[in-house]
Amino acid sequence: MKRNTKIATLVTAGALALGGVLAAGPVSAGTGGAAPVAARTLAGSGLTGAQHPGHHHGDGMDGMDGTGGVRRHDGTCGGAVTAARGTLTAARKTTLANTAEEERLAHALYAALAERHDARVFAHVARAETRHLTAVRTLLDRYDVADPTARQAAGEFTDPAVQATYDRLLEQGTESLSGALEAGRTVETDDVAALTKALSGLTAPDTRQVYTHLLAASERHLTAFGHWLADE
Repeated sequence: MKRNTKIATLVTAGALALGGVLAAGPVSAGTGGAAPVAARTLAGSGLTGAQHPGHHHGDGMDGMDGTGGVRRHDGTCGGAVTAARGTLTAARKTTLANTAEEERLAHALYAALAERHDARVFAHVARAETRHLTAVRTLLDRYDVADPTARQAAGEFTDPAVQATYDRLLEQGTESLSGALEAGRTVETDDVAALTKALSGLTAPDTRQVYTHLLAASERHLTAFGHWLADE
């Protein structure tokens, strides 16, 4: 089956790692906190979603069905956080800021890889990550937490650990398609672990809503990368 028609199934929302990738090597984005994050490309505070040949644009929804068509997903969409505001401790606010960095890092990495490889999975996930960062930024605003991703150039991060992780994964992903897919799988694996940890004991309804959606999305992304690797 040709790459441009194979499944990008389960590529719905994006990953949201809060520390996983950094455990194996720095993976957060931008300034503040070293939260594991895949990379997302931001021009200033705006996101740049990489497009790729064969990419179905659809209507802004994340999910993909087995034929590459867009389907509705089951979580927060387009930054629409509908659950009520709760209470976050100082530690939870730090995690939230780290989550934003993670989302930005993930988008930047996938957007860059989408330009280097003929595998539309990267463009699909990068688009999802754009929406996810929007949702996280809504939470940052609600809880009056400074946005560590604001005014950062694409692929550049103020945290040295985050920058090193991004550079390492980008280099790995540039060498070959299999290397790029492995980099994506690393990011998503770490994201799943980080989000699972972040959800433990969390009571704020809106934050749980966003994290739960991002966790489910990260699991779908992980499966998608696994499918592409299996066909390599």
